[in-house]
Amino acid sequence: MTLTTNSTLLSGIIDTLRRNDMPEHTALVRVIDACSEPGTEGEALRARLFSAAREAARSSFGRRIYVRGLIEFTNFCRNDCLYCGIRRSNSHAARYRLTPEEILSCCARGHELGFRTFVLQGGEDPYFTDDRIVELVRAVKRSYPDSAITLSIGERSAESYRRFREAGADRYLLRHESANPAHYARLHPAAQTFAARRRCLHELKAAGFQTGAGMMVGTPWQTTDDLAEDLRFLYELQPEMAGIGPFIPHHDTPFRDIPAGSVEKTLVMLALTRLMLPRVLLPATTALGTAAGDGRERGILAGANVLMPNLSPPGNRKKYMLYDNKISDGHEAAENLRSLKERIAGIGYEIVTDRGDWT
Repeated sequence: MTLTTNSTLLSGIIDTLRRNDMPEHTALVRVIDACSEPGTEGEALRARLFSAAREAARSSFGRRIYVRGLIEFTNFCRNDCLYCGIRRSNSHAARYRLTPEEILSCCARGHELGFRTFVLQGGEDPYFTDDRIVELVRAVKRSYPDSAITLSIGERSAESYRRFREAGADRYLLRHESANPAHYARLHPAAQTFAARRRCLHELKAAGFQTGAGMMVGTPWQTTDDLAEDLRFLYELQPEMAGIGPFIPHHDTPFRDIPAGSVEKTLVMLALTRLMLPRVLLPATTALGTAAGDGRERGILAGANVLMPNLSPPGNRKKYMLYDNKISDGHEAAENLRSLKERIAGIGYEIVTDRGDWT
């Protein structure tokens, strides 16, 4: 197709999304492919798409970029997802669990730096029962009542989610990974299903959580049809948060030889998500920063408005290796917040450390 044809198609997609409607599937597939192409035509289309996404983000949030303090508190996991470096079958992973005291120490350091949201993320570790998570959430809330707590600890029961919410947790991140059940099945063991993941997401919303979904871009066997279906799933779910980053392989997984996902296509998916969900909290993910040195900045310029610097103890950060070369120091480290602020100011945005609640 010519640039003029693709440009017209993109204009139609942007207009449709701005009206809070969902574009036709085939048109969305064509636009994702056209905008992701290398060369001058793809660059021109991306420039238009990213400009529209920045306009949508600024209309809702101005030039404010919210930061969340990430605490990766356990890398034990009962699951065996084929893409994940902390999967159960990886005998080379250096396993660890933080104690409640260590987690509270991370929060203390983060609170002193100005963070008002803590993201407690871990594998699906059987040690951290519902009772232990409830106790942990209550302890953080007692110490830092002005701060929001985000949990990212996988699939639990509806009763578990209700208890976590009542204990004081505010948000919950659970990527849907793939809205195509057949594709989802190729990324996970048979015991894990998209039906269960979808049920959990709806139960999280029913429990009153600000809920986050999302997916990786470039996973094995993923097609553009799958990505368009992912967007439709997000539109129907209406999450308050969406985590979208490129697939990056880990050397101790079955997908070790699969090429990493495209940074450009990831940015296209971020921009389309921003237009589709103008109020969504949309991170420029750690994976994006790992895949490209300027990935965080490019993510913001494509419509992202959240960063998650790492508050975990420095000695544990390299052990939470979901994929190869995952960044955890430098600008990714919470203690370097000042330099991160300067870097983001360089592209015309301002980092703010308040809760940044979804409204």
